[in-house]
Amino acid sequence: MIEVSCPGPEHTLALASRVAPLVRPGDLIVLAGSLGAGKTLFAGGLASGLGVEEAVVSPSFVLVRQYSSGFLPFVHADIYRLSSINEFDDLDVFEIARDGVLVIEWGDAIEATLPTDHLRVRIDVAGEDTRVISFEPFGSWTDRDWESVT
Repeated sequence: MIEVSCPGPEHTLALASRVAPLVRPGDLIVLAGSLGAGKTLFAGGLASGLGVEEAVVSPSFVLVRQYSSGFLPFVHADIYRLSSINEFDDLDVFEIARDGVLVIEWGDAIEATLPTDHLRVRIDVAGEDTRVISFEPFGSWTDRDWESVT
């Protein structure tokens, strides 16, 4: 596991942007953390690093947002309001994100049902603006150049 302290939102954005070069088509990233920890902020930094031109906003009420202006499709899902794994399956996000990257906020709630090959990003509040971001790579993510991120 890799841990990085981010003393402010701009550091969180920059860190997420540095993860972008590690992303490959078909990748899955699971975001975990408390309400307001910065999951959507992290997703926005990652999307920016992938060349997405639009502002990334929370998909809480629409469940899934798609961005196609970047180097590869960016699919951002939020499963906080779902009540079952069947509702998640109905979103068909793996098919939507087949050629891009899928980022799931609150994905830790269903992580046991997800493919083993994924990156878990945990964001913990460590102060008013400070966040501690932990990366736990699984599968092909373990073979990527994490030195360029930290």
